Amino acid sequence: MRDLLHYLACVLVDHPGDVKVDEEETPEGTLLRLHVRREDVGKVIGKQGRTARAIRNLVQASAAQRQLRVIVQFADA
Repeated sequence: MRDLLHYLACVLVDHPGDVKVDEEETPEGTLLRLHVRREDVGKVIGKQGRTARAIRNLVQASAAQRQLRVIVQFADA
C-alpha cells in the first residue's frame, strides 16, 4: 500500500523527489502519512478534496483485496 500511495503522489506533484510516506501500525489498521512539499499539497488534495478522496479510495480498495485496513493522511513536509 505504501508503494501505491508513493507512486500516486509522485505522478501528481511537481517535486516527486520530496514525496515521503511514513507507515505506522495502529489498533485501527495501518496509518500511511503522505508528506509532500508545501506548494504541492494542493495538488494531492484537489478541488474540494476530490483528489484526496480518490487517492484514499484507490489505496483502501487495494488494501481491502488483501483483507487489510489502511488509513491515509496528508501532511506537508
